[in-house]
Amino acid sequence: MGIGKWIGGVLGFMAFGPLGALAGIILGSFFEEGANMTGQSFGGGTNYDDEYIRRDPYAGERNSFLFSMLVMASYIIRADGKIMHSEMEYVRQFLRRNFGEIAVSQGEEILLKLFDQAKRMDQENNMGFKNTIRECGTQIAYNLSYEERLQLLAFLAEIAKSDGNVCAAEINALKEVAMAMGMSDREVESMLNLKGSSLDDAYKVLEIEPTATDEEVRAAYRRMAVKHHPDKVASLGEDIRKAANEKFQKINEAKERIYQSRGLK
Repeated sequence: MGIGKWIGGVLGFMAFGPLGALAGIILGSFFEEGANMTGQSFGGGTNYDDEYIRRDPYAGERNSFLFSMLVMASYIIRADGKIMHSEMEYVRQFLRRNFGEIAVSQGEEILLKLFDQAKRMDQENNMGFKNTIRECGTQIAYNLSYEERLQLLAFLAEIAKSDGNVCAAEINALKEVAMAMGMSDREVESMLNLKGSSLDDAYKVLEIEPTATDEEVRAAYRRMAVKHHPDKVASLGEDIRKAANEKFQKINEAKERIYQSRGLK
C-alpha cells in the first residue's frame, strides 16, 4: 500500500514539529501491525528515494500537503462528535477523483489511524488533539504558501458539506483550523458558499457585503482572482491544480451573478 514511503516523504519535508510527530506515530502504528510498508507513494509516485526526488522535486511538498489535509480533515469530521459514513465516503471519492485509486485505501487507513490517535489524546487531555491541531496549523502556515493553504481550506469545507448539513461545531472547527493556518473567518465563509446559487452566496464567496460599492466589488473580484489562481498551486501536481481550477470557475460564476444584478460589465 506504500504508506511507509508516502509518510517518508512527509517526514522528509516536515521532519520536525507536530506534523512530523503525528506522521511518525502513524508510521510506527503500521509497523507494529506488520503492514506492507513498500511500494508506491501516495498519489501514484514511486518509492520516496533519490531517484523519485530527481523526477519530482515537489514530492515532499505534495505529500506534506496531502498529509496536512488528512490531519485537518480528521478534526473537522470529528467536530460534531460522530464520524458520518457520508463524510468518509466523500473522502474516498475525493481521493479517488483528485489523487487516483492508490490514494483511496492509503488515505483512508491514515485517516482511521488519526481518529485513533485523536481519541487517545483526548482521553489523556480533553484539549489534547485540539491543541495539536492548532500547532499543526502553525506549522502548515510556515511550510505551505498562502495559496496552497487556501486550497487546503477549500478541500476541508467540501468535506464538511458532504453530508448535506454543516453544523455549528463544524463551522467553528473550520474557523479554528483557518485561524491556525493564518486565514480568516471570511475565507471560511467564502469556501462554504462556493457552490451556492443565490446572490447572497455570491457576496460571501467574494468576501464582501451586499452594501459594497461597484468599485469595491470589482476590487474584491480582482483580489480573489489573484489569490485563487490555479497556477499558484501548480507545484502540488496537476490533480490539485485541476481542483483549484474548478474552485476558480465557481468564483467567476459568483462574480457574474453580482455583476449581472448590478448591470456591471
